[in-house]
Amino acid sequence: MKRILSAFVATLISIFSINAQELENSTLWKIEGNGLENPSYLFDTIHLTCDATLEDDVKRALDETSQIVLELDMDDPTMQTKLMSGIYLSEGESIKDYVSDDEYKAIDSLLTNQLGMPLKLMENVKPFFLSSSLYPKMLDCPMQSFELEFMKVAKEQNEDIKGLETVEDQLKVFDEIPLEDQYADLVRMAEDNLQYDKTSFAKMLDIYKKENITELLELMNDENNITVSEHQDILLDERNKNWISKITEYAKEQPTFFGVGAGHLAGKNGVINLLRNAGYTVTAVLE
Repeated sequence: MKRILSAFVATLISIFSINAQELENSTLWKIEGNGLENPSYLFDTIHLTCDATLEDDVKRALDETSQIVLELDMDDPTMQTKLMSGIYLSEGESIKDYVSDDEYKAIDSLLTNQLGMPLKLMENVKPFFLSSSLYPKMLDCPMQSFELEFMKVAKEQNEDIKGLETVEDQLKVFDEIPLEDQYADLVRMAEDNLQYDKTSFAKMLDIYKKENITELLELMNDENNITVSEHQDILLDERNKNWISKITEYAKEQPTFFGVGAGHLAGKNGVINLLRNAGYTVTAVLE
């Protein structure tokens, strides 16, 4: 459960960006140069999907590297405890402070129908956790996760799983985004019973299959999602910049396979461009 919840946490944070440059259609990128003795690899994941099958080029990259670094260390035994510590609103606050009676009823209906759990039991849970609990319902298939596949590989190859961020780091991201905006997105989800989100997610999965990360970002730069469109500096840019020194440290330590959410790679402040600006050669693996 803690791994699935971690994927939820990562999902909303990790799939959006502003398109700033055209990149090759590839979800796998090789990192070389700038003093690296051996190449590392950067993979563009999608955290929840219908098919998390690892392609041959990804398997080769995993074989050529000796550690796996994801956004979070998903092997951390304290992860569930840390997540639960950040799930609730401030003492005395509830969803009723942010939504109207009609909006409350719409959200209650959504959660009851989709999760079998009335809003009454979750009135003091932060909106991000309410929204993320609904993500599997946007798939018309059993949920799969690349992160869980990477964890299987790490176990098979007796390798470490490490993280670019801590759970506290990711929770802080949403603490910096106004609750009013997060609740507005939750209300929108409730008003049409996830229909808009299901359609958008299906388009995203289709584009991801084509490995067109530029088109993916264009699709996801959606003003209907206020949390994303108004706060991309917090969700993406600042985090990407913080990751570069950590990616550098891990890659110089040993050949590393990095897996980060679709949306973090492309753009002016994307990981690919930032690594290139730092002196690395980052090329698409087109096999």
